[in-house]
Amino acid sequence: MNLFVSMRIALRALGKNRMRAGLTVLGVVIGIAAVTTMVSVGQSATRLVQGQVYSLGTNVIVIFPAGHRGPGGVHGGRGQGRTLTAEDADAMSQECTAVLASSPLVFTGGQVVYGNANWNPREMVGVGEDFLTVRNWQLRLGGYFSRREVDTAAKVCVIGQTVVEKLFQTRNPIGETVRIKNVPIRVIGVLEAKGANIVGEDQDNVVLLPYATVRKRLSGAAISHVNAIMASARSDTLTYEAQNQIRQLLFERHRIPPGEQADFEVQSTTEIAGMLSIVTGTLTMMLASIAGISLLVGGIGIMNIMLVSVTERTREIGIRMAVGARSRDILRQFLVEAALLSSLGGLVGVVLGIGASTGITLLINSLSSGSDWPVVVSLPAAGIAMLFAGAVGLFFGYYPARRASRMDPIDALRYE
Repeated sequence: MNLFVSMRIALRALGKNRMRAGLTVLGVVIGIAAVTTMVSVGQSATRLVQGQVYSLGTNVIVIFPAGHRGPGGVHGGRGQGRTLTAEDADAMSQECTAVLASSPLVFTGGQVVYGNANWNPREMVGVGEDFLTVRNWQLRLGGYFSRREVDTAAKVCVIGQTVVEKLFQTRNPIGETVRIKNVPIRVIGVLEAKGANIVGEDQDNVVLLPYATVRKRLSGAAISHVNAIMASARSDTLTYEAQNQIRQLLFERHRIPPGEQADFEVQSTTEIAGMLSIVTGTLTMMLASIAGISLLVGGIGIMNIMLVSVTERTREIGIRMAVGARSRDILRQFLVEAALLSSLGGLVGVVLGIGASTGITLLINSLSSGSDWPVVVSLPAAGIAMLFAGAVGLFFGYYPARRASRMDPIDALRYE
């Protein structure tokens, strides 16, 4: 008896008890659907994370002051130290051959007032003249401030699209004057829209100013440190070399002896994306493993139903053996039935999983303002789930099939 005949007989046997067969594979259907959904949604989250991080640029390097020890021995957070200066940023672009450009970052905050309207941007930051080069960010309108304007602490700014909408509506903001902490600041440029970041925050709700302007005119103190430095490597392949050159340069400039702990931290967007991918990947595998437990439950259900089927078809088994069927023919017949049962459940589960993952992604996008989760259907996960479903059927179907194949034909024919 060949495999094709065995499958036809298996389909006929399953067709006689459709309701029982459907309830039997319910656990497999739920397990496969859950695994496919979890993996697909997890991969969607991973792609979103990578896309948001890489929107900074795949060759961007961020340098933070190391957490410093404050009063009472409390360690300050990243960006709170006072170890980096604007001169460090200049030295990076001038002395590090693998670095294309760099910019200091000096964070501040406050309301932006224009006429009777006012708005509190999510981010107000002082930057250098090469910041847009580092971030690979384009201008939609107007221009950007020069090195001269940075050095002279010129009262100019470049704003994001959200700030334009909140303060100017349809008016052209170029050349208009806004007030920040009662300081008149002229708008000279508008940034291209970037949308929401990884946590749903609006990247266009931003005001960029020369860092010297933030220091002298908005902070009210002649501070010399910067909160962070952002640099870009000349190419993706030079990112690692640029990091090493920056570390070596800062060790020399900060006079840190060999073996001493650095007073700065250097990270690239590639490293950040890698760490976030590990986190999302681990969570995805954990959820998929939990969902996979239902596959084992479904497999036990298949074994129980196959045992019942063997008992019900004892006389049929006896007749087959009496007309020449061998033990391996009976074994194969019941194994085919078990594998077919679980594979059909796996197929239904994959279809439901694809639909569920698509629906969940679209629901997240509709409920989360500015969110743009990509719709990802993990075909490898679906394929592996299908193979695993068939393996579950074979594994849990082997004992009932072996029991059927070892029946004595005479006892089977006498069975009532």
